[in-house]
Amino acid sequence: MKRKIIWAVLALILLIVLLFAVLFGGDFLSGALDEGSVSFTVESGDGTLSVAAGLKEDGLIAHEKMFSLYAMAAGYDGQWQSGTFEVEKGMGYGELCALLTTPQLSGIRVTIPEGKQVRQMAKILESLGICSADAFMEAANTHSFDYPFLEGIDHENPLEGYLFPDTYYFEENTDPDEVIEAMLDGFAGNLWKQEYIDRAEELGYTFDEIIILSSIVESEASSKEDRENVAGVFFNRLNDPAYTKLQSCVTVEYAMGVKKSIISYQDTLTDSPYNTYMYPGLPVGPICCPGIDSVEATLYYADNNYYYFQSDESGKLHFAETYEEHAAIQNEVQATWKGEVIEDYNE
Repeated sequence: MKRKIIWAVLALILLIVLLFAVLFGGDFLSGALDEGSVSFTVESGDGTLSVAAGLKEDGLIAHEKMFSLYAMAAGYDGQWQSGTFEVEKGMGYGELCALLTTPQLSGIRVTIPEGKQVRQMAKILESLGICSADAFMEAANTHSFDYPFLEGIDHENPLEGYLFPDTYYFEENTDPDEVIEAMLDGFAGNLWKQEYIDRAEELGYTFDEIIILSSIVESEASSKEDRENVAGVFFNRLNDPAYTKLQSCVTVEYAMGVKKSIISYQDTLTDSPYNTYMYPGLPVGPICCPGIDSVEATLYYADNNYYYFQSDESGKLHFAETYEEHAAIQNEVQATWKGEVIEDYNE
């Protein structure tokens, strides 16, 4: 009964605040910052009255008491988070309350782009002082991690494909296992979905095989349309007995440990189970860590009649149904290419 009375009182207060806002042209619900942004700090233990007083003192609100009434009536009392926040121009009471009750992330900010390999991630982490590249690679290759999507997987590079590309926050000199677990948690939350598992089964592939193929799609294409069409090319080849090999250049590059402007015929002879010019079907494991877009493009690929594609110097992909058409495109776009090494992943 007491709880109902409290909620009724809060609802009444909120109604009064809204009434004042209507009567006074919304001014009571508006922040006072006209332009730019201002840093505002909430100290540990600050309550609604302290926060309101601080906002008023810094010129971020015009009506301290009305802000306090609004915050309490809207359920923000006791939810304030300590930290320094950037208050942007035009923020009203609701936006201010939402901002100041959101926990602040601390530590070193690191963004892992889609399509990075585990060895590239290691270098990024080391460059920011989060952990050494060698320690990260040792943990990734030799330590055990208990996640359902890793069960039964026996890859040469066990976590390739499964460290989710995202923005993370870590402290300096973080244990590599902690970093890896955060990325595996990201994969679990974003890609280990029943919808995706069911769709993989519907297509006749294991979830791991979809991740392998998604990693190739990620490395070959950048736009949504191109990813879906590239995936369509690969499924056409996988499902057609006349085309036993995917012949993906990026799998050769992964096997060689380099990124090139164009691979040579000699490159395609690199003897590696990742080389889809030499061995039929999918490679033995993923060649990078794909993002959500590439996984979805693979699961829901374009139903096309293409069996070939070639990128030009700008990165645009040109698709073809026949080898003759494909060869003509290659002769045109590759005329001036020299095949130089763009990046050596092993350095």
